[in-house]
Amino acid sequence: MSSFAQPLIETPLNALLLVPIAYYAYSIAFPNVKPAATIPTDWRGGYSWKPASHPKTVLYKRYTPKTLQPFNGVDSPRILLAINGKVFDVTAGGSFYGPGGPYGNFAGRDASRGMAKQSFDKDMLLPIDGPIDTLSDITPDERENMMGWVEHFSHKYIVCGELVENDAA
Repeated sequence: MSSFAQPLIETPLNALLLVPIAYYAYSIAFPNVKPAATIPTDWRGGYSWKPASHPKTVLYKRYTPKTLQPFNGVDSPRILLAINGKVFDVTAGGSFYGPGGPYGNFAGRDASRGMAKQSFDKDMLLPIDGPIDTLSDITPDERENMMGWVEHFSHKYIVCGELVENDAA
């Protein structure tokens, strides 16, 4: 008798367990999936939905505080902000980051200090014609808080560039 069949005959429990394993293996290899009658255009219609249009392509580029400033939701419909040298396109969150939003001060600006200190006051923003904030005076807890925001934004929004000094672009 073969070495495979021998344990099955000696222990009926092995044969009994082989049946559901074979069934699950078959269902994974040959799933019974029917195509959708219509293609969903909304996430509530299923996991495989098609958006109405492809989002505009965003090119990764270098921004300075001066070239970032116009992307504040007022001068441009696009809203960008920078945290720790990364520039994020937060246009999708316009109600938060656009004009009148709770984080509207940060639109078109370097928001690193404000995010680190959890302060949305205008005094957290440095002048756009000055150097980028080095954040040398923030505490380790504030730095960790800022990095938490960077991680959050990296998962939620498109990283569309890097923030460099005004004379570096």
